[in-house]
Amino acid sequence: MTGALDALCAKAGVITRYRDQTDTDRIAPPETRRAILQALGYAAADEAQAQETLDRLRRDQAERPLGPWRVIPAGEAAVLTLDRPAAGWRLLQEDGRELTGRATQDGGAIELPALSLGLHELTVDTWTTTLICAPARLPLPPLGWGVTAPLYALGSDRRAGLGSFADLEAAVGAMARLGAGFLGVNPVHAGFPGDAEAFSPYAPSSRRRFNTALIETRETPPLPSAGGKPAKENPADEGGMVDYARALPALRAAQEADFRSFVQAEAADPAAGRGFAAFLAAEGEGLRRFAVHQALSDVHGCYWRDWPEALRDPESTEVADFARANPEAVRFHAWLQFQAESQLGQVAAAARSAGMAHGLYLDLAVGTHPSGAETWADQALFSPGVSLGAPPDPFSRDGQTWGLAPFSPSELVRRGFRPLAETLRKQLAFAGVLRIDHILGFERAFWIPEGGLPGAYVKMPREAMLAVVRMEVARAGAYVVGEDLGNIPDGLREALASSGIMGCRLVMFEMTADDAKGRPGFVPAGDYAPAALASFSTHDLPTYLGWQQGLDIGWRARLGHMEPEAAEAALARRREEARAFLAVSDAGGDAGETAVERFLARTPSRLVALQLEDMLGLSEQANLPGTVHEHPNWRRRIPCPAAELDRHPGVRRAARIMQNTERKG
Repeated sequence: MTGALDALCAKAGVITRYRDQTDTDRIAPPETRRAILQALGYAAADEAQAQETLDRLRRDQAERPLGPWRVIPAGEAAVLTLDRPAAGWRLLQEDGRELTGRATQDGGAIELPALSLGLHELTVDTWTTTLICAPARLPLPPLGWGVTAPLYALGSDRRAGLGSFADLEAAVGAMARLGAGFLGVNPVHAGFPGDAEAFSPYAPSSRRRFNTALIETRETPPLPSAGGKPAKENPADEGGMVDYARALPALRAAQEADFRSFVQAEAADPAAGRGFAAFLAAEGEGLRRFAVHQALSDVHGCYWRDWPEALRDPESTEVADFARANPEAVRFHAWLQFQAESQLGQVAAAARSAGMAHGLYLDLAVGTHPSGAETWADQALFSPGVSLGAPPDPFSRDGQTWGLAPFSPSELVRRGFRPLAETLRKQLAFAGVLRIDHILGFERAFWIPEGGLPGAYVKMPREAMLAVVRMEVARAGAYVVGEDLGNIPDGLREALASSGIMGCRLVMFEMTADDAKGRPGFVPAGDYAPAALASFSTHDLPTYLGWQQGLDIGWRARLGHMEPEAAEAALARRREEARAFLAVSDAGGDAGETAVERFLARTPSRLVALQLEDMLGLSEQANLPGTVHEHPNWRRRIPCPAAELDRHPGVRRAARIMQNTERKG
């Protein structure tokens, strides 16, 4: 007989049994179940409390005439069947207009007129249902190609190697001259500029704000002596390493100088501040609260969970007193966001003007840092005491804990999915293509409780979340890619395809079963999914040359992540895989970079992304998952100035291959 704890898990969407990528069946222990239920806001300390919570959830569900959300097609009339008879209803549309009516068919149905894209609130009796009005399917782009590049690595010695939005604009111009349809970069979310060790773009402080370390300042930041150039890890690191410890303080000094100049100009001529004033008015309380957090960070450190207790609450009297006492500090951080959005907008406009079909391809991180600005400003929106992560797989025997705070599903539903819509909208204001990192989390997210407990999956409202994506992408006139790699739940790829959301297809993972002699094979280029973005690798995986050489295996062996015997076997297998790939790549025996580019050019996938590191013939990867300081993550520089990328022979060769196929711009 199922106990109350198990029944509550089923009702709350906690998946207690699953199979990981090592084909091992896992069962979450009771301690994990209770910890995750608590993070979801459901009390279940013992069977009696679990039963009480379960009964309450069942009563609420039985009393509702409609569920908490419903997806309806944009521009079409809809009839909503009620779960129990009801009388009058009121519809508050997103634009503020209201409609009222009475349920028909003896109170069992509501007839709605065609509604526009948006999140609308339907109230029946005393219950509110969010109507997500979205297109049923997004259109796919025509065949095209582009380049992905690490923005932080595009800089020169003038910023201690740290790239800027000006470098991005220069790279956009270079790629556009070669016919690329987009230029993709890692997330440009707000980070932790006060911590030179917190440079992962996938662990942001806020996904609704932008990285001020990428702002181009009027004057070149004055850099203190480096005390000698950093040693190169190997010959492929021709550009050396980004020196965050030197770059960030120097950049902050240059930003403060620019702000002082702005304040002086505004005092002399109020018209000079009109753009910033309009930005402040448009962004409202969200920006103000973010700026207060940043000003507090300057005084008390980057991570709010380490602050004095009174300052951990954004609504506290102490926080309000601080903001009143430090208006210029708060205004400075709001102005930095104005600068970041203005410069990013300038890059997006330059990409379109240069003829890029899609312009910028931006990346939405899967979660946010639990001690960053976003979680401080809106603590109820995130589930406490758990981290996003991944179950065990062949690369991580114990699974991965990412140290990222997940959205609370119940709070997301209660707010009508507006936080998700707003997060997407921020990126789509500048992106022609948006990549959603780890979109598997829209189906089920892997939560790991604090304290060393094993993790478990939490079911998410997939249909609603995908509808919100379609709604926002349709509004922006953009395209969207979902990173559907890893432990893929049944039915997710079909749901993405039916929504017009492209998946990811990585050549190194698109393999066939071994033949009778145990030799590996690769899926032919012609068999790739059309509704996808195809690439050889990603920022978390080796470059093509690094893959051929097994450099990733070498790193893991040196760091103790693999036993020597296992590493030797993996290297032998990799050599077989490299030979197998060349056999299907149409490279004419060429083991160099053109093998990848020729193969990708022949796929029917709508978009192809070439990695800049492959085009330049680099061998080391940007990030090695499961490491922080052991591997130089997010620090390897690109050894070619951004404005001169179109002159590099490897980049030109790759572009010619793309242009000589149906993928021409």
